[in-house]
Amino acid sequence: MNIILIGSGGREHAFAYKLSQSKLCDKLFIIGGNPGTAQYGTNVPININDFSIAGKFCLDNEIDLVIVGPEEPLVKGIRDFFNADSKLKSIGFIGPDKIGAQLEGSKDFSKAFMQKFNIPTAKYRTFTFDNIHEGVDYVQSHSLPVVLKADGLAAGKGVLICESNEEAVNELEQMIREKKFGDASAKVVVEEFLNGIELSVFVLSDGNNYKILPSAKDYKRIGEADTGLNTGGMGAVSPVPFADDAFLKKVEERIIIPTINGLKSEDINYVGFIFIGLMKVGDDPFVIEYNCRMGDPETEVVLPLIKSDFAEMMKACAEGKLNEYKLEIEERTAATVMLVSAGYPGDYEKGKKMTGLNLCENSLLFHAGTKLNEDEILITNGGRVMAITSFGNNIGEAVSQSLKNADKIQFEGKYFRRDIGYEFVN
Repeated sequence: MNIILIGSGGREHAFAYKLSQSKLCDKLFIIGGNPGTAQYGTNVPININDFSIAGKFCLDNEIDLVIVGPEEPLVKGIRDFFNADSKLKSIGFIGPDKIGAQLEGSKDFSKAFMQKFNIPTAKYRTFTFDNIHEGVDYVQSHSLPVVLKADGLAAGKGVLICESNEEAVNELEQMIREKKFGDASAKVVVEEFLNGIELSVFVLSDGNNYKILPSAKDYKRIGEADTGLNTGGMGAVSPVPFADDAFLKKVEERIIIPTINGLKSEDINYVGFIFIGLMKVGDDPFVIEYNCRMGDPETEVVLPLIKSDFAEMMKACAEGKLNEYKLEIEERTAATVMLVSAGYPGDYEKGKKMTGLNLCENSLLFHAGTKLNEDEILITNGGRVMAITSFGNNIGEAVSQSLKNADKIQFEGKYFRRDIGYEFVN
């Protein structure tokens, strides 16, 4: 098969790594890409949201399968664009259509979906400019803490946990009246706070059948012991120790099956990944959010645990034959540590020379925010720069190996958390 992968981060590097191992993969092109993905295929400098040029490239290069990494092209309707074209619609495609992508693109849509199909989630109400006075009254008397979520995509920054009613009123006003998150917060979902421990479960669906991938827990806070500002993710571990068979059975019966059946009953032909962000409250799972793609850095910790042919799974999914695919998972544990730029998640500088990658052993290095300069020297090009993934017989072993290599890679201002998986390490 000739395959196109869309995206340019650590998630896409992990996809490229797994796809390139397959006997089915003849040519791999990455729209966007980075120096890491270039090790496994050909980077193509096309804007990921320029669907017409991407479509022409697919036809010119006899592409058999398209896999979309990030959420933005999906929410903007890239699958619908391909489906509307008589030539492009015959290409296998991994990623939901615009309506299916609303599970991530609209918090209000996803909460209404969960409510309709009795999927356990936090109680909520939605407010807009038209009923903001009701919203102010609602959050003024809401139990604390209270969660405010921008309805649309806000680059991972649209969720606020308010510790006082005054703060909640102020933030609601800023989000709706002052467009704190732009159009994304024209509508705001107000949720009750769930007290528990977070994890993520990943599902691949072909519209009828599904496969459950390993669970993962990522670490969002910049500081150790989960302190400081939220980031896009400072690391992850997989599988999650407390997500035992009994708990995952509840997730499947109460959340995954109703989600798949709900999509079908709404006539949404959902072909692609469903990232289910969960809160374990006591022994019960509740959905915090859906995403319409794999997570980052969770992809970098989950995909290396898949032993079976990944391109074969993608092909079976695109063809509606996922039930015929046998998913095999490593018995070991994996842990990912993320190297980030000084100042992240606030302002940070790019263009810092990177060294020491050649000294790393027994880990996978996934480029998240790097590029080659005009002298072909690797430099930083983002807040999150590189994900280091290692295997171990337990989380402690896996994290320890990733930390050894995190010390070897050098660039000015390098920062990383040394306590990924801390609550699981004795």
